[in-house]
Amino acid sequence: MKNRLSALRSDRGWSQHTLAEALGVSRQTVISIEKGRFDPSLPLAFRIAETFECAIEDVFSPSPDTSHD
Repeated sequence: MKNRLSALRSDRGWSQHTLAEALGVSRQTVISIEKGRFDPSLPLAFRIAETFECAIEDVFSPSPDTSHD
């Protein structure tokens, strides 16, 4: 899954630590999500979207190589 978390965070001028505190997760979790090493749970994905006042689809999108055959 691809995400725009880093760009959204940067647009707000937030550090990874600031976002982590707002979401109630560790800074390492934010780093892992931004680098695509960790896909958040659905409740966390909703919290992220709510924090940035946008839809989940505005933050996360399927990777182009993901096949649903």
